[in-house]
Amino acid sequence: MTSTEHDDVLHLTDPQAIRAYAHRTRMALVGMLRTEGPLTATRAAELTGESVASCSYHLRMLAKYGVVEEVPGPGRQKPWRATAQYTDISRASGDPAVDAAATELRTLLAQHYFELVINAERTWDRLPPEWQAAEAFGDELLYLTPSELTELGDGIDELLRRFADRNKRPELRPAGAELVQVLRIAFRKDRGTTSPGDAGSGEPA
Repeated sequence: MTSTEHDDVLHLTDPQAIRAYAHRTRMALVGMLRTEGPLTATRAAELTGESVASCSYHLRMLAKYGVVEEVPGPGRQKPWRATAQYTDISRASGDPAVDAAATELRTLLAQHYFELVINAERTWDRLPPEWQAAEAFGDELLYLTPSELTELGDGIDELLRRFADRNKRPELRPAGAELVQVLRIAFRKDRGTTSPGDAGSGEPA
């Protein structure tokens, strides 16, 4: 891969790399580089509230595992960019060390997503009316086979791909476009045990 050619998806298969990625500041930095990058450590510090030294350290750690890389910048600046727009970590690699690291990462992500949703709901009334009406919150209960759930995910992927290029190409963003967090979480309700209150609301998203 050359310095200007990147896959859209970064596949992390090294448990050390997965654990290195499983850090709130590092995931925040990667997210910003994918939507606002390239960025210098100084600019990243301004956006995250972290120190420049902290951002530099975390960016170097991410670069160690190929998640980000330095690119030429104006003058003496050394901006960083993400090496891919998406990160893929297998749920069932067959390697217990990889699976354990992936579980730790997804647990951290679930906690982070929960905090994002709570903050979004608490600040909903600060949005303009058109954004209040556009945002979605809810769930859906469906009887699906594994293949049907996969098909549903593929269909959602296809819809999202219509807008994906806007992350890397700001000129494609229409007037009024803002950065939107889209969460995708789907899981089988029966995990082998049941308890009162397990039934979902069924409220449409």
